[in-house]
Amino acid sequence: MDVGLFDFDLPEERIALRPAEPRDSARLLVVHEDGQLTHARVSDLPEFLKSGDGLVVNDTKVINARLRGLRQRAGGPDGPLEAKIEILIYRRTGPASFEGFARPARKLMTGDALHLGAHLQARVDSRGEAGEVAITFSLSGAELDAAIAAEGETPLPPYIAGKRPADARDLADYQTVFAREAGSVAAPTAGLHFTPALLDRLAAAGISRETVTLHVGPGTFLPVSVEDTAAHKMHAEMALVTPETAARLNGLRVAGGRIVAVGTTSLRTLESAAGEDGAVRPFSEETGIFITPGYRFRTAEVLLTNFHLPRSTLFMLVSAFSGLEVMRHAYAEAIRLGYRFYSYGDACLLFRRL
Repeated sequence: MDVGLFDFDLPEERIALRPAEPRDSARLLVVHEDGQLTHARVSDLPEFLKSGDGLVVNDTKVINARLRGLRQRAGGPDGPLEAKIEILIYRRTGPASFEGFARPARKLMTGDALHLGAHLQARVDSRGEAGEVAITFSLSGAELDAAIAAEGETPLPPYIAGKRPADARDLADYQTVFAREAGSVAAPTAGLHFTPALLDRLAAAGISRETVTLHVGPGTFLPVSVEDTAAHKMHAEMALVTPETAARLNGLRVAGGRIVAVGTTSLRTLESAAGEDGAVRPFSEETGIFITPGYRFRTAEVLLTNFHLPRSTLFMLVSAFSGLEVMRHAYAEAIRLGYRFYSYGDACLLFRRL
């Protein structure tokens, strides 16, 4: 498909720089099976679901993955050659090693020393053409984790980080209440809307909750640079569905309940784990699933998700879920009515056309 079909104009002022307070006071645009729209709040979510439905949330936890410091390289008589550098780590490859993206990558060479904080030193093992780097730290294991947490910054998306620096508020704001498993460089943003009080109300309404894990990688920030969706390749991300979770979700559907995916990461995990018969199977591997219109969904009937970027893989996914023209109309209405977009913005509740 032509990537231009997924383009739309979004005014800068529609990009949210802070989340709603409280979280569940964010606006909710409900897109029904027939394409009709209802305007509500996230706190109204129990009213749109029914007893026996089950939420599926992503329990990944954002790490302080943005590291800033100095590159040092052996120099002449005046000492080492230094340059400022920024590393976004995104995949652990060993107790002391990570893959990441460097900026500016042109300043790095294999063997360079990196000083990324008072207690965080590393060595460049390799550098790719697109800015990818492999680095090994002087620390390892839990000691390295603690140093990264202390020295790193919350990896806010570029559309927020370009307007303000990360601060102490983001340490809490950019984590979901479900966050348990450290490993993401971006929050599963639909989950940011939940509060303990809302979860209690959902449970009281007979709506269960299951967890999956998908560690969100930097590909979520990268634009689609091709003109045809068939030529785009997703970055692989590690995902997990336990046998117990798979069994409960299959039982829920047999009993007549609907799977409500909280976020595109939960939905992509479920679809990666689903068999041709629609049954959810245990899953523990990397997934690079790319969902565009024409895809046959096998798991979730309902999707809670934020408003996404033009020409992004996430807008392609929601267009596959509810229909391209339906979503173009819904987004146009959201823009007209002042809904807030992206990670800290408002939400959509999509009911899939069956």
